[in-house]
Amino acid sequence: MSVRIGITGGIGSGKSVVSHLLGVMGVPVYISDTETKHLMLADAEIRAGLEALLGPEVYAGGELNKPLLASYLFGSKEHAARVNGIVHPRVRADFRRWVQAHASCPVVGIESAILLEAGFRTEVDYVVMVYAPREVRISRAVQRDASTRRQIEARISHQMDDEEKRRQADYVILNDGETPLIPQVLNLIASLSENIPLPLPVEKIVPTIKTE
Repeated sequence: MSVRIGITGGIGSGKSVVSHLLGVMGVPVYISDTETKHLMLADAEIRAGLEALLGPEVYAGGELNKPLLASYLFGSKEHAARVNGIVHPRVRADFRRWVQAHASCPVVGIESAILLEAGFRTEVDYVVMVYAPREVRISRAVQRDASTRRQIEARISHQMDDEEKRRQADYVILNDGETPLIPQVLNLIASLSENIPLPLPVEKIVPTIKTE
């Protein structure tokens, strides 16, 4: 059975970079954001649930009415919980099927910004937190998304505090723009599975930063 890791972190932390490196090194990663968007169009149960909640206009013209959904979703925590109650169980089921399809891989991963908030902790064996200082994350997100600082800070306020995520993580990868990422990712793979061949000698791998 594959070892399952959950890759999480706040906006601008660099989760996607770490997931890409894992993929290059032979660890397939389920990108929950991408797969959720696909499921919200293709999954009949999600479509039926959202239409029951918001009306048929949520799929006007056969496409997801993102402004309508976002307006409802961010209206209140109760609204978000209702939408998540429709979407998350289907994503969980899809991830489980995906894991079975990759059963021959010693290690597989799932990337999700809300891994812990969505209750996916039980779906993985280890949580890997990609951590960067708040100011670094804000700067990256402002440049990447062409957003204002206020917009990014508002998005951060809707996510679990990074320090709390760090406390709940089994491994922490520091992505502050100065500490090399590749040695940390290599060491993570080495610590999870001795069956994966490493492209660098073990003695050259810098230990992964772990939470206490």
